[in-house]
Amino acid sequence: MRPGPAARWSWNAGVGTRLFLAGTVIFTLLVGANLATPLYPLLQARIGFDSVGTTVAFTAYVVALIGGLVACGHWSEHIGRRAALVLAVVVGLAGGLVFATAGSLGVLVAGRALQGLAVAIGTGASAAALRDLMPGRPEWASRFTLLASSGGVAAGPVAGGLLSLLPDHTQAPFLVHSVVLLALLVPLLLLDARPAASPAPAGQGRSCLRPRLPALARSARGTFWLAASTGFVSFAVFGFCLSLAPGYFAHIVQADSRPLVGLLAAVTLGCSALSQLVALRGRHLVPAGLLLLGASVVLIAAAGTLHSPVLLVLASISAGLGQGVAFRVVFNDVAAAVEPSRHAQVISAVYIVTYLGSAVPVLGLGVAAKLWGLQAAVSGFAVPIALACAALAAAAHLQNRAAVVR
Repeated sequence: MRPGPAARWSWNAGVGTRLFLAGTVIFTLLVGANLATPLYPLLQARIGFDSVGTTVAFTAYVVALIGGLVACGHWSEHIGRRAALVLAVVVGLAGGLVFATAGSLGVLVAGRALQGLAVAIGTGASAAALRDLMPGRPEWASRFTLLASSGGVAAGPVAGGLLSLLPDHTQAPFLVHSVVLLALLVPLLLLDARPAASPAPAGQGRSCLRPRLPALARSARGTFWLAASTGFVSFAVFGFCLSLAPGYFAHIVQADSRPLVGLLAAVTLGCSALSQLVALRGRHLVPAGLLLLGASVVLIAAAGTLHSPVLLVLASISAGLGQGVAFRVVFNDVAAAVEPSRHAQVISAVYIVTYLGSAVPVLGLGVAAKLWGLQAAVSGFAVPIALACAALAAAAHLQNRAAVVR
């Protein structure tokens, strides 16, 4: 793909720089979206809400993200990758500032919704930009996409915990993050934009930007639904780590240090991100990864019953590794099954189902925690997750056997 005509102040950056910017945008947006994870106890005390309020705030982010993926997931194919990334950063900046200054749960929810919309706009654009820039290495494009997204989600709680040690504990993390987003806007605005993959015909701009769901070839539907279902189950675990887990972890380790709690919440997500750097291969990676994820979630619940910090950390590590390996393979299979011009649209559709896992189960978990207590809720959460992982492992195994027969 050749660059378009250079504007007076444009910057025709090389492929390496463009790769870095595309990955950094979604990484930074996801850091900002997850800064609040270790701050929820402070926000509960300052604003006044309970565990249900925490899950409502978290779910508002996910609902807005899903709605944004439906409405905006394909925009970068028509307006260009750079324009979509700039828009994502601007919306993310607004969301962080609203969240930082919130004085009620309603305003907090509005800030979270803006953050979700920003991530929605940036997700498809970033993934598609990485694929465009690495046309001969689609597997590594998928690895970089998952490394940037999982890494951003993992780094958010850690950064939030550390930055909360500054004065104005619940505002400082978002103000620092806003400065980073502003700095990121400068090279994005100067960057020489490349032509859109599918520019809208004259007079049809609005129709091209309307919400749409992807039309998949019959041969790709099984691959799509295995990836989306794997994402749903694994992101239910991530949603737990980013919402109610900090309180659960703090009880197990008998500590209330925000940096420590943020680090514990990030272990599973960080290991998922790091697994993208390991070049494992084999037909049984997906079933093995899913079974490891399911068993690890059960052990996380057992760690609370046994009050074992060591078991908690080991189970969190293995959960992240299992999820990362399994999701990488199915994600790459979907990316390889669609043409580049529809890559952003299809990947956004995968994430629509995936992020539903961070909404519905987590909201139910918050209600269960209020009714029966956190330990009972986590134990009840672990059982269906483990069963779902086993069912998906069986489906992946059958899909592998069918592929070998063909």
